[in-house]
Amino acid sequence: MKNIIIAIICITTNIGFSQDTAEFFTKADRFFKKYVSNGTVDYKAIKSTPNTLDQLLDIAANISVSASDAKTYQAFYINSYNLAVIKGIIHKFPVKSPLDIKGFFDKTTYTLGGKEITLNDLENKLLRKVFPKEARFHFVLVCAGLGCPPIIAEAYQPATLEKQLQQQAVIALNNPNFIKVKGEKVQLSQIFEWYKGDFTQNGSEVDYINQFRKEKIPAKAKVSYYTYNWSLNIKK
Repeated sequence: MKNIIIAIICITTNIGFSQDTAEFFTKADRFFKKYVSNGTVDYKAIKSTPNTLDQLLDIAANISVSASDAKTYQAFYINSYNLAVIKGIIHKFPVKSPLDIKGFFDKTTYTLGGKEITLNDLENKLLRKVFPKEARFHFVLVCAGLGCPPIIAEAYQPATLEKQLQQQAVIALNNPNFIKVKGEKVQLSQIFEWYKGDFTQNGSEVDYINQFRKEKIPAKAKVSYYTYNWSLNIKK
């Protein structure tokens, strides 16, 4: 009887977590569809009615996800990162850049997945460290700067995550404003400089980029990096 009771408790607990994550993904999707367009965020509208965002982050605070369920874990923390970035911006809004906010990435903490964590630690400890081979994180984690690949008007979902990661990588790496090719010279976003090791695990940066390119960059192209644009990705 004791074993049966324990099993029932475990099943009930797991169902509860499942319901919480389902609610989170559904509400996050609704939020992004409402406030994101063309890679920009309507911070002014969110600032005026912050309840939806606050409720989402409250849900995210108490969710438990395991890296053993990789797609749910990754989708949860990608969405949580993007939501926390938006929360950090509207907390100090109006601002012209996330860098105008002291400690934006490395001091301010958010409770996500039951952990008090900064944006930097979420990216580097909960995602990159746990899944070191997944460089496509850099195309979906949006830091509120225009230099980032654009934020999308939907939530990342476990069932569609692979498709979404691939799609955002293809969009970013074929965007002439993100990868600037001129003959045998190519200028890359500083993302490739800061996280070079993520992109050179199986070859050069150009080798990595060419996996997603329609027009391949010459293998011996001279690589340089252009200055990151930290201007706020605000809806005009």
